[in-house]
Amino acid sequence: MADKPRRSRPLLRTLVGDVLRRRRLEQRRTLAEVAREASVSVQYLSEVERGRKEPSSEILAVVCDSLRIDLADLLAEVGRDLAVDHAPVLRLDQARLRRARAPHRSGDVMLAA
Repeated sequence: MADKPRRSRPLLRTLVGDVLRRRRLEQRRTLAEVAREASVSVQYLSEVERGRKEPSSEILAVVCDSLRIDLADLLAEVGRDLAVDHAPVLRLDQARLRRARAPHRSGDVMLAA
């Protein structure tokens, strides 16, 4: 039996950078504003947002403070993005076919979007 090809998993630093950028843009703030307030260089913050640098916990704390978000909220949003990115995709017609063939078990749930 052949192994299924493994999906590549995003790096944590990439997901963290995506959330930081999204939050900054939602606030309509520039890299320079956030970097100045967090006392980090614009270049470094840019690299963090692009997932090229792995920020320390201290850097994350000051950037979160600058963006006025809790570190817990940042991590929760990263977790949601990770879950969405890796949620299995199942075609509805295939799911119906499988369900019709399989015996019903208590607790089975199917979500159709």
